[in-house]
Amino acid sequence: MDIRAISLDLDDTLWPIAPVMQHVERSVDAWLREHCPEVAAAWPIEALRALRDEVARDHPEHAHDFRAQRKLTLRRAFAPFGLGEDWVERSYAIYVRARNEVDCYADTVPALAALAARLPLVSISNGTAELERIGLGEHFRFSVAACDVGVAKPAPAIFHHACARLGLAPSQVLHVGDDPHTDVAGAHAAGLHTVWINRNEATWSGDVAPDLVVHDLGELAAWLAMRT
Repeated sequence: MDIRAISLDLDDTLWPIAPVMQHVERSVDAWLREHCPEVAAAWPIEALRALRDEVARDHPEHAHDFRAQRKLTLRRAFAPFGLGEDWVERSYAIYVRARNEVDCYADTVPALAALAARLPLVSISNGTAELERIGLGEHFRFSVAACDVGVAKPAPAIFHHACARLGLAPSQVLHVGDDPHTDVAGAHAAGLHTVWINRNEATWSGDVAPDLVVHDLGELAAWLAMRT
């Protein structure tokens, strides 16, 4: 493999996403209870989560854009109370803040530093995390988000977008992620080499085998060090 850059997924690759989303829901709920309790009473956490799922079903054109889905959800929640766009933006700001308060896996920061010292790193994510807010931006050349590109993984276009920005052929980029479908199969179909990060001793469930399997990013950094 002629690897000249590495792309990385974010959620469940650099940090666990489940506790982040729980924190998001609690933070938005607490803000609503303080600032507009009538909305909080009408839309407790479980109901607001169901409303978000309803919005996703009603707007498949935003399947790649969780940012748009979230704002549409908030508009529906506020509308019966005559609360407009300013309330949407204020509550969405709470979402953004909480969404970027993550606890990285222990290996993430040292491994990113080691990887970035050898090759350019970029992120490719379907989510809305912002590496600069999180404090990891210094390790990455740039970030690619589905909501900005207009298409989500596993579509080849999002991987090709990142490769074009790097000025590299897909075969020169190694993609790292936790999801057998969106990360491994998607990157493989786009012509990239692939790494499956299997932190939980899961059984492989994908149709296309990854080029490399690691249990954490430290293993990937050690593998790369042996090659360069």
